[in-house]
Amino acid sequence: MIESLETIDRADVCGSCGTSVGGRYILHGEGAALVSFCSETCLQTALTAQRKRRWKARRRGMKVAIIGVAVAGACLAPHQGWHPPPAPPARAPAAAADAAAGSLPAGWFGPEWPPSDTSLLAALGRDAWIHPLAGPVRRMPIRDSRVFGAVRPGNRAVECRNGHCGVDLGGEIWGEHIRAVHDGVVDFVRRGPNEQHGGQFVRISHRGGTVFTQYFHVAAIPRGIERGVVVKGGDVVGLLGDTGVKDSAPHLHFSISIRLSPDRPEKYFDPEPLVALWPLRVPLEGSEAGLVTTVSDPGVPLGSMPLLSGRKRRLAAATHKKRGGSAAADTASAPSSGDEDSSLGPSVDESSGDE
Repeated sequence: MIESLETIDRADVCGSCGTSVGGRYILHGEGAALVSFCSETCLQTALTAQRKRRWKARRRGMKVAIIGVAVAGACLAPHQGWHPPPAPPARAPAAAADAAAGSLPAGWFGPEWPPSDTSLLAALGRDAWIHPLAGPVRRMPIRDSRVFGAVRPGNRAVECRNGHCGVDLGGEIWGEHIRAVHDGVVDFVRRGPNEQHGGQFVRISHRGGTVFTQYFHVAAIPRGIERGVVVKGGDVVGLLGDTGVKDSAPHLHFSISIRLSPDRPEKYFDPEPLVALWPLRVPLEGSEAGLVTTVSDPGVPLGSMPLLSGRKRRLAAATHKKRGGSAAADTASAPSSGDEDSSLGPSVDESSGDE
């Protein structure tokens, strides 16, 4: 603030630029002190600097006031008190630990390894498959002798339990079309007599050679079905028949096997839970064409046969042999309780198609 402007006859130094002045002076009163300036320009420079100092002091005071209010508010605000940290989760019981023994460790991702039957069924259930026999009625195993693991003679893969490495489907219509259940490549074709090893059959490789489906007791195989031929799901791969069947009516023996890598053995598993859910191909009336539907009722699986003791297997085989004679006389009425079909073992002899 300017207190006064007057002329003084004295020598002095400019309070802004520091030059020596004489004659007329411009005096600026700042508090109790008087400062001399040589010109209006120096006076304005000094006033600007004075305003900056005042605003700086005001800002500093405002900051101190704000910090003080914040500290006071924090001290006066109600607090909920201190809470202890949450306790660590209890260790899983031994049963749960055993159940999770096959799961992947923390930080690892990917499918379960080695895969279980449950994980294999889940993986195959995510693909687009189709029932091997046409609708509108879904064909399922109709008795215990047709389920996976039923009693069959001969040496079979250990996972086939009592001998039967697949499920028996259909038989109501001799010669009806058998269709590939999924896209794949024909892996093996057996034509001609093969009475001791399931008759004529077709084997198809799926999913890069890791999944195989087998179709046994075929009455005839289309001429174009040869090894290496690419097939689509729903393509006809054979006609239902009774080649290789001894004591039961015509039917399709269908099986699925898995070989995850060339250095691992091939393994069969029960396809009945999949067959119970796969879409059906329903033929159009008066036409060879058909439509695939997913709204058909699911089947009711009978469940695979548990492993029997050696004595029980011998008794079942003897019962099967007795029933075979009477069933052979009337195969058109009802299939016997145990057919003599055979399925591929873990490997196939490409020259003969034998187990």
